Amino acid sequence: KRKFVKLSTISAYAVILENHLLPTFGNKVIVITEQEVQQFVLLKLDAGLSQKTVKDFLIVLKMIYRYGVKINEFQHCDWNIKYPNTQENKALEVLNITNHKKLMAFVSDNFTFRNLGILICLQTGMRIGEVCALQWCDIDLQKGVVSISKTIERIYIIDSEVKHTELIISSPKTQNSHRDIPLSKTLLQMLRPLKRIVNDKFFIITNEEKPTEPRTFRNYYKAVLRTLNIPPLKFHGLRHSFATRCIESNCDYKTVSVILGHSDISTTLNLYVHPNNEQKKKCIDKM
Repeated sequence: KRKFVKLSTISAYAVILENHLLPTFGNKVIVITEQEVQQFVLLKLDAGLSQKTVKDFLIVLKMIYRYGVKINEFQHCDWNIKYPNTQENKALEVLNITNHKKLMAFVSDNFTFRNLGILICLQTGMRIGEVCALQWCDIDLQKGVVSISKTIERIYIIDSEVKHTELIISSPKTQNSHRDIPLSKTLLQMLRPLKRIVNDKFFIITNEEKPTEPRTFRNYYKAVLRTLNIPPLKFHGLRHSFATRCIESNCDYKTVSVILGHSDISTTLNLYVHPNNEQKKKCIDKM
């Protein structure tokens, strides 16, 4: 797989293999039965992992198993795995309007480069790795856009005998994640005087030649929420909040999907478009 996927993907496969698959199936050399895989799935769900996470484990297991069958090391076996249908869909965690305004006001009125990073996420829906990798040269004031072309993340390196982690800058999550996002008037007013004096190669959040890693920036963001007495919200919740506000403002779904860098509009629809009874009634009345 190494020739065809990103280094971070290989790293993720390795973590799944070492932490979950090998401890359970490592002693099997001929066949892994459907019953064993089903038991593995239920144990991981009982341990509190989400269905998506467990399904990611099975993707890796199936890739390994298919390859094993191909080279005649494993016996062919189809697994029909069932998942409990009792899991409720968790509500998307977003800032309510009051807290959204409070956070916007704080990071706008108390300028630091880290606060600028939070403001950019609130007004563009960028992922944390994307904003940590953002450099001043990615801002085009003439066009009024920010260009997303890279992301930063810490990954496990497994090639050496001594396992370690490295901070790497790579291409964004998917091809669709390469995108230009228009900047709001508020951001443009803030960025114009800065662009005249900063080094284009410096990273925006640090305003230095070295970037900060997502974990460090995430910890700072959590501290800001505590300062403002805003209930804990994952950093990714800023992206969800941006998208939710776009939908609430009646932006068309395709545009929101492109701004977020989703590879398929169905991702946007499934995550953010949940008409309430009032919207349904308006639809029927219009019809």
